[in-house]
Amino acid sequence: MTTPTSTLTGERADLLEALGQQRWFLRHTVRDLTDEQAALRTTASELCLGGLIKHVALIERGWARFAVGGAEAMVRRDEDEPVNWEDHFRMVEGETLAGLLDAYEQVARETDELVATLDLDLSHPLPAEPWFEPGKIWSVRRVIAHLIAETSQHAGHADILRESLDGSKSMG
Repeated sequence: MTTPTSTLTGERADLLEALGQQRWFLRHTVRDLTDEQAALRTTASELCLGGLIKHVALIERGWARFAVGGAEAMVRRDEDEPVNWEDHFRMVEGETLAGLLDAYEQVARETDELVATLDLDLSHPLPAEPWFEPGKIWSVRRVIAHLIAETSQHAGHADILRESLDGSKSMG
């Protein structure tokens, strides 16, 4: 089956390939885990593997909203998004690893569609938050580069958590 993203070439294809590779590394860290294992904290932090999957999906959704509609769109919340920021990083009652992976896959498809169709030069001012430079503007291209970096960083976190859990490594 041909999808809009499967026929891409050039910069868009490169961006999606890089993002897809980092998503794969992140998902690979949770292979063969039970829900209980995915919910375990294996380090001093609040992070668990299922929580990282959820967090990356929620953050990617927010940045996709930003790419389309700017800072105001980024802060909009869906009913399925945790109100408590700490719940971004852990599995809460009723969540399953399979459900979190399905939600992440849906977010990834939506983001990929945006990369395939949006003007990569479309730009918006960043939200007024202390961690962003005041007055800074990001293009869709910059947002995708940020998602690649953020997903990569969290894939590294997940690798540490998984190795702490049962000694499994994503690579090596």
